[in-house]
Amino acid sequence: MNILPKALEDAIDALNGLPGVGQRSAERYAYHLLKSDPLKSEKISHALDDLHKEISYCPVTFALIDSSEEISPIYTDPKRDKKTVAVVEDAFDIVAIERTGLFKGTYHVLGGLISPIDGVGPEMLHIPELAKRIKNDKVKEIILAISSSVEGESTAHYILSQLENTKCSVTRLARGLPVGLDIEYADRLTLSRAFEGRQSL
Repeated sequence: MNILPKALEDAIDALNGLPGVGQRSAERYAYHLLKSDPLKSEKISHALDDLHKEISYCPVTFALIDSSEEISPIYTDPKRDKKTVAVVEDAFDIVAIERTGLFKGTYHVLGGLISPIDGVGPEMLHIPELAKRIKNDKVKEIILAISSSVEGESTAHYILSQLENTKCSVTRLARGLPVGLDIEYADRLTLSRAFEGRQSL
């Protein structure tokens, strides 16, 4: 016998599947939505539905874009420097860096970091596409804006090995970033100083 109505249990189960949301939090969220104006739940429902319908990936940078766009507007912006590319782990790292207002180049999203434990190998990342961009855009500098975790270090070394035969310089954000910190969680000042103090690899 179910203690709660099935629809409420289904909502709790769905919310509980989100990262960082435990059973009790999921119960509170679901009950809050149940007690709130139905329009709030409807708005959330439409927004979630649009996630897969209205968002796609840029085929050049692999950043998130509106499905109506063909290429990332940051990449096509004539004011941005295509010869300087910040390589990031995921799309939300771009948001963090853009908030600093410091970087005027373009981005390349890897789509993760090399992690054998999690079954993520280099072939699953957008590294070949990065090499292609270096050639097509005559890139002069690659900035590895990835975390200094074990996975980040492995990925940085792998990328460096793949770019050995290019004339492109490879730099890394300064160690002002604490070890293990994801880029998207770094504050604006820390990120700004990391960019200013980037080092050659």
